Amino acid sequence: MTPERPTIKKLYALSNEGHKFAFSLPLKNVIRVNGRDYTVELCEDEKYGVHILWKNRRYPVEIVRTKQNRYEILFNDISHMFTVETPVSMQRKKVLRTGKGKSQALVVRAPMPGKIIDVLVREGTAVMKGEALVILEAMKMQNEIQSDVTGTVTRIGVKAGQNVMKDDILAEITVK
Repeated sequence: MTPERPTIKKLYALSNEGHKFAFSLPLKNVIRVNGRDYTVELCEDEKYGVHILWKNRRYPVEIVRTKQNRYEILFNDISHMFTVETPVSMQRKKVLRTGKGKSQALVVRAPMPGKIIDVLVREGTAVMKGEALVILEAMKMQNEIQSDVTGTVTRIGVKAGQNVMKDDILAEITVK
């Protein structure tokens, strides 16, 4: 006999910018904006494809990519990236954030698949925001992958000549 999984009644969508949106399951065709309810329909037909119908207007929707609980969608031709979290995973994220103390590690990931041409920093190197970390060749173009923060390189995850996939770890930088 297998144990029953608990029923999840609430999920959260977290944007890359840190915005949190709660929604209840099962999903309803009503959304609330500024205290006012609106009817929303998710539709699919041959003429328009998948779209959301709201206030008698069609907004095209396309799921571009998914990986575990991470999604990228095109909504009305604008790209949106977000994760879907359960209340348990939200609590876990909160605990992990509070346990970090004053220093944080930023993970620099490959933005696309390609080949590492050169690694420009070593572990222990102090880097400034905007400083190049690695050169990644993709589609015959060389791309400088830069640091988004000022800190110290604590780990290099690649070496020159190595092929990487999108989201592979290139480096970790400790921010103080």
